[in-house]
Amino acid sequence: MNGLLTNALLLGLGATAFMDMVALLQKRLLGIPSLNYAMVGRWLGHLPRGRFIHRPIGESAKIQAELVLGWLAHYLIGVAFAMTFLVLVGPNWLARPSLIPALGFGVITVIAPFLVLQPGMGAGVAARKTPQPTTARLRSLFAHASFGAGLWLAGIIAMMVL
Repeated sequence: MNGLLTNALLLGLGATAFMDMVALLQKRLLGIPSLNYAMVGRWLGHLPRGRFIHRPIGESAKIQAELVLGWLAHYLIGVAFAMTFLVLVGPNWLARPSLIPALGFGVITVIAPFLVLQPGMGAGVAARKTPQPTTARLRSLFAHASFGAGLWLAGIIAMMVL
């Protein structure tokens, strides 16, 4: 494959898209709502103004193009996670993508929403201030595990295509 950035783009975009497809299936088949990326954009839009924590984010002032900003950030974070994964596993992983390292890495990435996004949006560390923290935690864990599975699938596709 071509370079670290190219590989990270392919894996990150593929894994994030897979994560989104899983979330869409959950919503359609099980009625489980997915994350509102406009709220992510709103949170990010307030950062340059010095506001990190909202109580809750839904009551904070809207930001221009917050939905676009949220989705863009979602995919850029996916690429950044993929780059981190590739640096950790080394270039040989792409020659023979294996599920366990990708799935394990995906699960570990749940630390980001637990320690950054959820507290910043007013849900507390690991969603402890939500009405059903265990449910919120399990949903986040499943979403990030699906990202890990997406890394593996994107790796297999990239290996076959490139």
